[in-house]
Amino acid sequence: MTVTTTALPSGALRHQLGVVASALPAVPPSALESAWEAARASAEAGLWGPARLIAFEDGVEIALTDADAACWAEAMARRQGLNSLSDLALCLRLLALVEVLGRAKWLRGLFTIAADGAEFHPALLAAAARAPIDATGRFEDGPLRAMLARSISHASA
Repeated sequence: MTVTTTALPSGALRHQLGVVASALPAVPPSALESAWEAARASAEAGLWGPARLIAFEDGVEIALTDADAACWAEAMARRQGLNSLSDLALCLRLLALVEVLGRAKWLRGLFTIAADGAEFHPALLAAAARAPIDATGRFEDGPLRAMLARSISHASA
């Protein structure tokens, strides 16, 4: 499915998707990890992008107006484009991962972030690659916790 992108008078870009946020497809965990590295490199290089508006079929809109979010979205646009549902799913999952890492204390121990890069527990990447995204562009704690609990308990069994 393609994404319709239009430039707004403000200079922002509007990406119209024909699905609701919770219907965004899963992505490969390895794609999420490489997207993190690409976005981090773009931020270090100062490749800031325009604000973006992600508009879903049900009328929900997610505004990426924060400079960091716009930068990371620009990195995804430069890396692979934001022309398909899977492209935008990867971008939004990346941004949701950034958000949840800063908010959810219960994730501590499943990742480390240092000046030279980040390391993620494979179960965390797998869950972030397929967990539903809510109408605000975030992962809900319940489904993410459940996915992690299943993955980690299966790995230790």
